[in-house]
Amino acid sequence: MSSSASLSQGPSLMNELRAGSRLDHYLIDALVARSGMASIFRATDERTQRTVAIKVPHLEMESDPIFYERFKREETIGLQLQHPGVMRVLADGESAERSRLYIVMEWVPGQLLRHVLQQQKPMPIERAIALSAQICDSLDYIHAHGIAHRDLKPENIMIDEHDHAKLIDFGLAASEAARRITFTSLSQTMGTPDYISPEQVKGKRGDARSDIYALGVMLYEMVSGHVPFQGSNALATMNDRLVNAPVPPTVHNPSISPQLQEVIYRALERDPAARYASAREFAWDLRHLDEVGVTDRTELHDWRHRRPSWLRRGGFYLLLLLIPVVVFGLLIYVARH
Repeated sequence: MSSSASLSQGPSLMNELRAGSRLDHYLIDALVARSGMASIFRATDERTQRTVAIKVPHLEMESDPIFYERFKREETIGLQLQHPGVMRVLADGESAERSRLYIVMEWVPGQLLRHVLQQQKPMPIERAIALSAQICDSLDYIHAHGIAHRDLKPENIMIDEHDHAKLIDFGLAASEAARRITFTSLSQTMGTPDYISPEQVKGKRGDARSDIYALGVMLYEMVSGHVPFQGSNALATMNDRLVNAPVPPTVHNPSISPQLQEVIYRALERDPAARYASAREFAWDLRHLDEVGVTDRTELHDWRHRRPSWLRRGGFYLLLLLIPVVVFGLLIYVARH
């Protein structure tokens, strides 16, 4: 960052961006979303009068070199992806001259899937199937490019005005070409408790099969109105998926067909090797439910037999013990590389 740029943007840098602020040649219109790491604004490119979305990390995060690397990787990944089901990152050609760190993206009129579910939960089954199939198509595309999203959840799916789904927020995405594993915090490495895959709970790096699992959780939630695993806190929720089968979604919504329930179970297999081998296979079954064979699964009969509480507590405390070990190992890895 040049000193002249810092001075010219002094008011914006010293204070929070708000409607009417300028960020280089972008005029901030409104705050759209805010997380612990960054904020997203709707803005106008004053050169072209085009409406865009700008993701701006909080000032205190910009000084973190690991966060900086991850944020730049998110932009690099975004620039590689050109698919109607993925929010596009825009290259403005002046990143070296920016007054601060940010990512410019296309503006998509619509609302997050989370907001849709708050208004309509459970969602009509046909709509849930159509949206999930679209998300599968987008996952198939990014997986073919060696990218795993690793943080799929309703907050990271945008539903546009034509009911088309778009993947957003690749802040935790992993590329097969990446040579390092970076670390900022446990949640930033692992994902979100309700949607995290069992292998990520165990400390493994998420991959394409983890995305399939997360979409299975979202499909379950869309058609049943509930998430498949719950707990009194984040670790208890994650532990529940390691020791118990989900309540069959038909218990919550009897209008779910046996074929759709089978598709959900295939996506939620605890063993990654037993899940759909690809998002394309997942999409095929969603679009051809009449051809899906239904398995007489033990989960359909044994789901009421939850593992004893002392075993769940044991798993919970084991997770607590594993967290510092995983964190320490990652820090050593980063330090050595």
